[in-house]
Amino acid sequence: REDTRPDSPPPFTAQDTSAPVQPVSGDDTEKAWAALRPLDTTRPAYSRKSNLVAFQPGGVGSAYDILRTRLVQQAETNGWRRIAIVSAGAEAGKTTTAANLAFSLSRQSDYRSLVIDFDLRRVSLAKTLDQEVPHTMEDVIEGRIPFSEHALRFGTNVAFGLNGKPVRQSAELLQSQRAKNAMAEIEATYKPDFIIFDVPPLFTADDSIGFLRNVDCALIVVAAEETPMAQIDTAERQVAELTRVMGVVLNKCRMTSDD
Repeated sequence: REDTRPDSPPPFTAQDTSAPVQPVSGDDTEKAWAALRPLDTTRPAYSRKSNLVAFQPGGVGSAYDILRTRLVQQAETNGWRRIAIVSAGAEAGKTTTAANLAFSLSRQSDYRSLVIDFDLRRVSLAKTLDQEVPHTMEDVIEGRIPFSEHALRFGTNVAFGLNGKPVRQSAELLQSQRAKNAMAEIEATYKPDFIIFDVPPLFTADDSIGFLRNVDCALIVVAAEETPMAQIDTAERQVAELTRVMGVVLNKCRMTSDD
């Protein structure tokens, strides 16, 4: 499958010469991050009983710390910044994986990370994070609200772009030049080390197929004892035709203790 792997994806570049993307200074970047509204972590989802196991360090969330470290090492080695998290079908746990990776990344203060919900047909990431969001990433892309007023910051180095309701014609939106322009502006302003995109399952619509050429690599999340091997193989082949496969995450494993 090495022969089908694409070259580096094109950068998010704004093509509207009437509104060019302006570079910002380091001080401006610090101010832009500090100005973001904080994530509301007083909600019930942040209790120990929730799926946000990496919100606090240690315990069962350590598995996400291991995944985070391997992700960072591989990304730095290869110069990758834009990372998609995708699954073959629904309910594999890709959104939970994205959320827990975000909290794990927040404990590495040397890196800034953006987590963007581009699974626009659902509101999964906002529900997982237990946040009430009045707008969507469509509103950001279409210029109805700036990212600075939409994003939610956790700590000093992780920010989320969520959706408060489903978005119609999401596939067309993700493939549009407007989306590239918006992401180019966001990258120029916030200068993230990593952008994690929660993208739709491959086999439910064409949203991911149209968007994955814009990322450096993808993590494929599959559910143990649920996702058929044939489906995993097909998903890996499809992703490999569009971008690099960073790896496969086996989720929902039934772990047993050695004690």
